[in-house]
Amino acid sequence: MPYIYCIIIIFTDDIMTNLNDIVATLSSEDQQHFIMFLEKKNTRLDTKNIQLFKLLQKNELNSKEVCLKLYKAHKKDAYHALRKRLYQSIIDFIANSSLEEDKVIDMQIIKYILASRTFLLHKQYKVAFNILDRAEVLAQENNLFPLLNEIYHTKIQYAYSNHSVKLDTLIEKFKVNQKYHLQEDRLNIAYARIRESINEVTAKGEFINFQNLVKDILEEYDIDITESMSFMSLYQLMKIVTISAFATNDYLKIEPFLKNTYDLLLTHKNKEKQLYYHIQVLYLMGYTLFRNKKFNESLEFLDKQREVMSQRKGKYYNEFKLKFHLILALNFNYLGDLDKAISILKPFLNSKHSDLESLLDIYLSLVMMYFQKGDFQNARQIFSKFYHTDKWYIEKVGKEWVIKKNLIEILLQIELKNVDLVESRLLSFRRNYSKFLKEIKQQRVLIYLSLVNEYFNAPEKITTIEFKNKVDNSFEWVGGKQEDIFVMSFYAWLKSKMENKTLFNTTLDLIKTAQETHES
Repeated sequence: MPYIYCIIIIFTDDIMTNLNDIVATLSSEDQQHFIMFLEKKNTRLDTKNIQLFKLLQKNELNSKEVCLKLYKAHKKDAYHALRKRLYQSIIDFIANSSLEEDKVIDMQIIKYILASRTFLLHKQYKVAFNILDRAEVLAQENNLFPLLNEIYHTKIQYAYSNHSVKLDTLIEKFKVNQKYHLQEDRLNIAYARIRESINEVTAKGEFINFQNLVKDILEEYDIDITESMSFMSLYQLMKIVTISAFATNDYLKIEPFLKNTYDLLLTHKNKEKQLYYHIQVLYLMGYTLFRNKKFNESLEFLDKQREVMSQRKGKYYNEFKLKFHLILALNFNYLGDLDKAISILKPFLNSKHSDLESLLDIYLSLVMMYFQKGDFQNARQIFSKFYHTDKWYIEKVGKEWVIKKNLIEILLQIELKNVDLVESRLLSFRRNYSKFLKEIKQQRVLIYLSLVNEYFNAPEKITTIEFKNKVDNSFEWVGGKQEDIFVMSFYAWLKSKMENKTLFNTTLDLIKTAQETHES
């Protein structure tokens, strides 16, 4: 069960924070079931664990206020002990739910293996092999390679007792399964290595060639896509490829691969059982198609994602709602329905969620949308919520995100005519990010900023032929089909000033031209 991946060993000082995060990931139905779980577990009437949980559900009070609400006094030790007990209860509840819902087949196969070994010890060979045959069929249907390994190991060990068993055939099955098992392990290691590199780059703000990294790691572990991969492994492979595209802003190259892999997953035996990874896959498809400016196709995948998110009574809805609504809104924005896009994201203002990265993306997207609308006061109001330092944001979401945030702020301050702020932000940006942008071969950001600065100092020049020619000669144009949609959005601001048109209409015109390039 995916919640298990979120639960790690946490030092006691951090339990309150992690309790809030864990409670936020539980669906409303899970929260109700957990309260019932606590009610059955409680043997005393004065137990305060349910009270604490309900206060965490509301998420309106800080730690000291919660303590005072529960005990009418600052009983720090008692409150600390209560938090620890509630934390352990949540772990027990989630683990039990996981066993009940997602591991039924695994547990059944394990029972078969254990029962067969007992019969083998008592020399009931025929019964034991019949049970192992059932276990083998189940494990094969569900690509459970580790359990198949145990089944073949047991069958080979006792092959001498069953004359109908062909040992060579059994050994060949064992070897083939080992190959699949090893490939899954290799893919898992590759995925972990790539994610580790991302974390290091995000924290330090360094540059790394992700395409070469992904290529080298996949070659190092001899990873090749096959239909025998588990659903989770195919998702991991799609995620690895998407990471490479994220680093290079080139989603066109990966689209065919993702579509082919998705077609494999559509016929996968475990599609209905792997709800969590199915949602992840649909999101990757919707996001990639959005980045490639195929908005209607993206919306089709988002409709599928919404449908899957509603299954099991919306078990994973809360966990994925931010990502889902963000891409939904962005699609509508670039389809021309700016008001609808804003209305989709506005409800998430001032909300709290464990998915901090998506929450920050929503805030920044709303700033962009209000900016495109020409509502600079609302854009400034939302932007004011970014009160942390750039260093803090770099650690949380990476340097590229911070660069976008700072670029938007510079444009916003120009529109608000805050002369002193514009000058200080321009100076600060060049000082802090020029070296990094040159390292990742994105000098065009600095060129763009110099043109913005030129407009800021002499706005009357921007409509001249000389300035237009200067812009045309300043960039190496990659074409609308390949150009990143967010880069186009920044350029649209400059183009709108050059042509004396509204920003939003200029943006849509650029996108439409890029889409026509797709079709031609």
